[in-house]
Amino acid sequence: MRQLLSQIPMLLQTPTGRRQLRDGVHYRLWPILSRLAALHRRTLARHTRLVTVVGTFGKSTTTRAVAAALGARLHRRFSYNHFSGIAQAVLRIRPSQRHAVIEVGIDKPGQMSQYARVIHPDIVVVTCIGSEHHRSLGTLETTRHEKAEMVRVLPQTGVAVLNGDDPNVLWMASQTRARIVTFGFGKANDIRASDVRLDWPWGTRFTLHVGRQTREMSVRLLGRHMLQPILAAVAVAHVEGLPLDEVLPALQQLAPTAGRMEPIALPNDIWIIRDDHKSALETIHVALDTFAQLPARRRLIVLGEVTEPIGSPGHIYRDIGERLARIVSFVVVVGTEKSRRSYAAGAERAGLDRAAVRHAEHSALQAAAILQRELQPGDVVLIKGRHEQHLERVALVLTGRSVRCDVVTCPIKGLPCADCPLLERGWPAL
Repeated sequence: MRQLLSQIPMLLQTPTGRRQLRDGVHYRLWPILSRLAALHRRTLARHTRLVTVVGTFGKSTTTRAVAAALGARLHRRFSYNHFSGIAQAVLRIRPSQRHAVIEVGIDKPGQMSQYARVIHPDIVVVTCIGSEHHRSLGTLETTRHEKAEMVRVLPQTGVAVLNGDDPNVLWMASQTRARIVTFGFGKANDIRASDVRLDWPWGTRFTLHVGRQTREMSVRLLGRHMLQPILAAVAVAHVEGLPLDEVLPALQQLAPTAGRMEPIALPNDIWIIRDDHKSALETIHVALDTFAQLPARRRLIVLGEVTEPIGSPGHIYRDIGERLARIVSFVVVVGTEKSRRSYAAGAERAGLDRAAVRHAEHSALQAAAILQRELQPGDVVLIKGRHEQHLERVALVLTGRSVRCDVVTCPIKGLPCADCPLLERGWPAL
């Protein structure tokens, strides 16, 4: 505690430090804020229809899509989805507000039950169950059990909007007395998509099915897996009785969430796709599914390390390398030399020249420098890595931003690199 107190004067000297100090205070105020939020929900916010979005992947885009469909306001820090961030989201609800949408994330057992007691949702959307946090939550069965706590607190008049294509999500239908509505691509789902086709670089086209109604849709989100947030949002709006034709225009205009299959145009018909927020194995493969379909002169990839791989990392990296060889012409690895060797071994085994797999060590700036030398007109680059690696800096360099920050591990939480005052100064300037 004495060490923490001694850091306060230093933190107060810079805007970034003050932000970190404020967030630290908010985190420690959870016991108080959670009680205030629970009281606010039971009293002033009791008439607001509250939608909670949970799951392993896709929560932020789903939260944005649901809010757009309902015409609900989202705070700029809506993705601050744990502890005091959740309490603050509840406390922001105004008595006159018809709908509110709150994203909830966990990384340890017991957290979801705490959040559920504060939020008291009317509708819960579950996106998917995946391998992220398996070191802290264990198996997929444990993960689904923990995340199902939000579904279990639904009243009988509530609604669970479940991804019907994910067996671990669909299992949650057995954990609640609430009404069940499913979304996905399978024909058994209540809200589903068919005839999906990529509309590069504008987005994705598909046929939407809502009961007996069908609509031809074009959205700005890129890839089949990015349609699940759209389907979930349609399901929530349908449950709330909103006319389909009033809801769809807002969803068709929904822009990609930053760092989630976000296309960025460069001169000379060069494109970047930022997918640098998460890097669990499932997210790598669905990103590559879409990347493989893109019409491009060449496909290049900047690839970080897999988040919490289950099993032998070397085997996983070699398998990814083999798949890369069938999709890309050039690979830049940001991570350990061991991970680079594993990626390269798999890629070479599948026919990609070893010289086409380059190593940028742990440096985002080195990765950007390699790309600047290699990029040619008509190329498309996928940037895929863990949020902690901050590979967003690669895209910022390529778009012309001055970037001097090249830290491997950033102590600043919740602040995009593009908004960080240390991006152009670099840490040595302090």
